[in-house]
Amino acid sequence: MKHQHQIRVRYGECDQMGFVHHSRYALYLEEARTEILRSNGLAYKDMEDEGIIMPVRSMHFEFKKAARYDDLLNVEVEVDGDIGVRMNFNYSIYNQENVLLCEARTEMFFAHKETLRPLKLPEKYLSYMK
Repeated sequence: MKHQHQIRVRYGECDQMGFVHHSRYALYLEEARTEILRSNGLAYKDMEDEGIIMPVRSMHFEFKKAARYDDLLNVEVEVDGDIGVRMNFNYSIYNQENVLLCEARTEMFFAHKETLRPLKLPEKYLSYMK
């Protein structure tokens, strides 16, 4: 499962050096992750409304070059491996000139919203993840 999502860098996302602040990349990944699900017919909000959440277990970034104000970023996101209790995503972020700026990986897990106990993703959602 792959998806490409575009994000325009806003002025307020940049630091004093004119680069996108590293903390903003986590938001870019979250937006792309939400959109890969939506592109396959599943709104993450619907899962939450049914009591299933996806907390972040781990997040890793490797920055190659700086993104800057008004860059048009292409965030490529791909599901990596099998989906059960956990779901892994790989990301590559490019600018409008197709220069690789960042590679990232997140490991998410599924949990009951009320108890926060891990759970295997119910079968009814797996069809959206292919």
